[in-house]
Amino acid sequence: MRIALFTETFLPKIDGIVTRLRHTVEQLQKLGDEVMVVCPDGGLTEYAGARVLGVPGVPLPLYPELKMAWPGPSVGRSLDRFRPDLVHVANPAILGLGGIYYAKSRQVPLVASYHTHLPQYLHHYGLGMLEGLLWELLKAGHNQAAINLCTSSAMVQELSDHGIERTALWQRGVDTETYQPFRRSEAMRDRLTEGHPDAPLLLYVGRLSAEKEIDRIRPVLEAIPGARLALIGDGPHRAELETLFAGTATLFVGYLRGIELATAYASADAFIFPSRTETLGLVLLEAMAAGCPVVAARAGGIPDIVTDGVNGYLFDPADEGGAIAAAQQLLADERGRDALRKNARTEAERWGWPAATRQLRRYYDRVAAAGIEDLAA
Repeated sequence: MRIALFTETFLPKIDGIVTRLRHTVEQLQKLGDEVMVVCPDGGLTEYAGARVLGVPGVPLPLYPELKMAWPGPSVGRSLDRFRPDLVHVANPAILGLGGIYYAKSRQVPLVASYHTHLPQYLHHYGLGMLEGLLWELLKAGHNQAAINLCTSSAMVQELSDHGIERTALWQRGVDTETYQPFRRSEAMRDRLTEGHPDAPLLLYVGRLSAEKEIDRIRPVLEAIPGARLALIGDGPHRAELETLFAGTATLFVGYLRGIELATAYASADAFIFPSRTETLGLVLLEAMAAGCPVVAARAGGIPDIVTDGVNGYLFDPADEGGAIAAAQQLLADERGRDALRKNARTEAERWGWPAATRQLRRYYDRVAAAGIEDLAA
């Protein structure tokens, strides 16, 4: 099958969406499919055997790491030469609208997927009054697709509640080969704790942006005697966070990749994730695969991954002291923490990328073969 994949973000950008799409492209190519990725121009022309069609764009004002790219006639001409059997638009916003238009105008089967909970993000940028309008725009775009894939059961329900039709679950996936507990390293602990490897080490991995609510980690850090915090990643909120965490035992690491990132996960004592806007939270699965116990908000897609008290701890995001109590409980019980590590790894082992992509491929086959009225069955 020839698949045109439209995405608003791709390499060299690093985030959970890119990670998922990157592994999906790799697995589809291994299955014998041909993929063309249409994305904002990042300098790539090929990835894992797939062609990458970069579209010129401009930085998003509120988030300069992301680009707004408008598809022109050259995109349509490139797609005509590629002759896709199916178009998949991930988070259709600007570039993805071109994918929708192409699919409809050429009568090519269309799949959409929802990865970023944009209506909730608006509240963190002072634009909450636009939430209703954004839902209407999302509904108009997504309802053009034969099926709308979500990465958690919570998002399946929420999109359905807001009038988005033909929703289905695209199961989570994680690289269980790279992220493993045996990568725990005293040298990495020494690096992340800035020379205090015996101190409790808290870890956050992800975008440094307002919607991630990283500021809520500071009270947790201050409530645990001697604790150190490592923040891995970058983003538009970094300067504000550096000011907020000034005077605390916090290290801003920047981006880590591959084995180095896996080693950081495995070397931490607790992964702290306060975000309430996650459709999935891929970094949670990565931490769990590496055997790092998780403390996370009971919100969005997170309860699909974390079972409270079994493979991590969940806290009520409305309770200001919830994260503190959960982190203190995790760190105080060494035997219980070891059990959490083992259970977290066991859960992650169920969700490799090959299985997630085979499930996606089955959705593709259904869309290509079935009538639209049959797809929600």
